Amino acid sequence: MSERQVYLLSPRRLSPETIAVTFAKTSRSPLSFREIAEELTDAKSAAFHEKWVVGYGHASVAEHAVLHLAFEGVSRLAIECIESNRLASYTEKSTRYQTWEPDDYHLPAEVRGHAREREVRTVCDELFAAYHNALQPVRAVVQRRFPRQEGESDERWDSRIRARYVDVCRFLLPAAAHANVGMTANARVLAHAIRKMLSHPLQEVREIGRQVKEVAAAEVPTLLKYTEPLPYLSALPGGLAPWARSSSGADGVSPVRLLGATPAAQAVALAGCLYPHVERPLAEVLEGVRRMGAEEQEQLARAVLGGRGEHDAPVRGLEHALFTFELVLDQGAYFELKRHRMMTQSPQRLTTRLGYAVPRLIREAGVETAYRAAMDRAAETFESLAAWNPEVAAYVVPNAFRRRVALTLNLREAFHFCELRSAPNAHFSIRRIAYLVGDVLRKEVPALAAYLRLAPGGWEAIEDEHFVQV
Repeated sequence: MSERQVYLLSPRRLSPETIAVTFAKTSRSPLSFREIAEELTDAKSAAFHEKWVVGYGHASVAEHAVLHLAFEGVSRLAIECIESNRLASYTEKSTRYQTWEPDDYHLPAEVRGHAREREVRTVCDELFAAYHNALQPVRAVVQRRFPRQEGESDERWDSRIRARYVDVCRFLLPAAAHANVGMTANARVLAHAIRKMLSHPLQEVREIGRQVKEVAAAEVPTLLKYTEPLPYLSALPGGLAPWARSSSGADGVSPVRLLGATPAAQAVALAGCLYPHVERPLAEVLEGVRRMGAEEQEQLARAVLGGRGEHDAPVRGLEHALFTFELVLDQGAYFELKRHRMMTQSPQRLTTRLGYAVPRLIREAGVETAYRAAMDRAAETFESLAAWNPEVAAYVVPNAFRRRVALTLNLREAFHFCELRSAPNAHFSIRRIAYLVGDVLRKEVPALAAYLRLAPGGWEAIEDEHFVQV
């Protein structure tokens, strides 16, 4: 019997493709991982991938090749596609803690040298000017509310309060604003991400896809060799066009609407948690939970969640209960929401047609008139551009404008979302949504939602404190 060992195959010594082949070969080789790796060369690894991954479709092998990619100077609109991959990891330059320079935005290739270029430049310049003009007045209001502490330096004081005023001013930034993001993904996920980018309607995203393929091919040349655009994705918008009629946008602005849920969701979730600990078919377990009275279900919920520690995730049995919501939230809040990739999200195209939010600090700082003028100018420019190219028009939409998103998530993910995004350090826009989703859960699964750890407060308090118009 071999002695137990746990060790690393170092990417400093072995290429990602060689590591992937080393793990793949263990299924049929009696050798240790170290011995397998010693026998391999980059050429042998490439030949293996060419035969088994490319030729026979054993794509799971590519999951052992992991890459770390840095994206700089891409638009926040392009980030939506880059970060749409469920099984990748991302860290993004924050609009909550950093400020943007006046020209720190992407000019779409579609308008460069086109009659529309001045239109896009003008509105982006105006939005960035409004953003910079708001920073100091809003900061002054925040400084009065949170004065300097004894012995606190200017730098330390600003660091403590920066998110409070930058959080508000970022409502003015358009989707064209630049972003930096780091991405970690395995080669299988990356291949799919590249195909999506190469099939995207925006030229910026297609160009990013080609760049990703080029730089990643230096590490995994065989695994990304045949990543090409997907005609299916490219043709889909046109195929759906006869059914994709737009409304005026005046209806459907409820911030959180439950569209559907697993029937008897609470019983299903409780049965899912109980099932691994019994020796009965799931149907019998579920029927037994359904026959319980409210008090017994509460006792079972206490046994499932009552002992959860501060940093413990709920058990996976909760994932058997699903919920589908439609949210209407500002674009800034959507950028917080999109990080929750374990749920299924289907955002509609970014427009100005659902109106915009006005933070209370904008009024208190005396810049509301300029803020509304910037929003109205952005909406006017959006409509002008949308008549020509609705995809490109989205670049000029500021974070303040509302957007519809359909999402389906299980109860465990709902716990994670509500608890994380209701926290005091979360942006107030997404805190409002988290509280509203939590209210729905308390109605739908009361015994389980009794253990939902929302921060003190509620959506009404968020609206009163932070918004003039929401």
